[in-house]
Amino acid sequence: MGFSGTGKIWMNGKLVEWKDATIHIASHVIHYASGVFEGARCYATPKGSACFRLDDHLQRLQDSAKIYRMAYPLDLAGWRDAVFETIRVNDMKACYIRPIVYRGYDTLGVNPLGNPVDAAIMVWEWGAYLGQDALEQGVDMKISSWSRMAPNTLPAMAKSTANYANSALIKMEALADGYAEGIALDVFGNVSEGSGQNIFTVRHGALFTPPLAASVLPGITRDSIVTLARDLGFTITETNLPRESLYIADEVFVVGTAVEVTPIRSIDKIVIGSGRRGPITEALQSAFFAVINGDAPDRYGWLSFVYPEEPALSSPLKATSGVRG
Repeated sequence: MGFSGTGKIWMNGKLVEWKDATIHIASHVIHYASGVFEGARCYATPKGSACFRLDDHLQRLQDSAKIYRMAYPLDLAGWRDAVFETIRVNDMKACYIRPIVYRGYDTLGVNPLGNPVDAAIMVWEWGAYLGQDALEQGVDMKISSWSRMAPNTLPAMAKSTANYANSALIKMEALADGYAEGIALDVFGNVSEGSGQNIFTVRHGALFTPPLAASVLPGITRDSIVTLARDLGFTITETNLPRESLYIADEVFVVGTAVEVTPIRSIDKIVIGSGRRGPITEALQSAFFAVINGDAPDRYGWLSFVYPEEPALSSPLKATSGVRG
């Protein structure tokens, strides 16, 4: 992921040039990770640029802020309008969307309540997170030596900047050991999630995924895959998964806004299934990308169009999909 360094960023209701979108070094968020954020995507579809489940992402942003007592004076419609405004002013057709709410500059100390609650929205181009070939060939992962946070320590249901210090440790260890990603266990030794992805397994035609109580983020893509899997007639169960269940699964895949739907071909150098994308993973990839590419009816109202007046694109740039790679 790289930044162009150009364009505009929304900051507290104003559109600011990229180079001017700065905060003070004494801002509370820098010293105490007092921020919550979201990651959403806008896709170029045949009908125009559409954000995928934007309201659900923004509701989760508000939920995260509520958990951390960070009230910000925008309702859901206000956040949606701000996101659309940011995409439009940057003339984006497809992009990654990063809203963040954070405690700004006033006082320093563990008590954050004296600091203002500020917000910003960035958008930029971002392709396949783990590489284009990963969507078909799969990636190699390892069980991380770092566990997810224990219950009642940090709130796993909040998408907070603090939680991603744990994610960074998981990711860096995996890369240092030659893997694309790490899979964290919870403090009870059950499967939790990746550094920024929810995880699913397939065994004898049925799907399984860890419950929210396993210190997982309530992923928007996770919820979408659960819905699509049931639409396709698959049985899917939220249950605790022991580590070894990953090794003997027929298929394992991870999902998230960044990774979309990516198969895992090996874990701890144990080959999963056939060592590449399995048929159920492929079916779910196809169903997922059919929705976000506009190739299937939007039965659940997951797409919100950024440019209402935009005519159908004559040569649409489609989202990355499991069908093509």
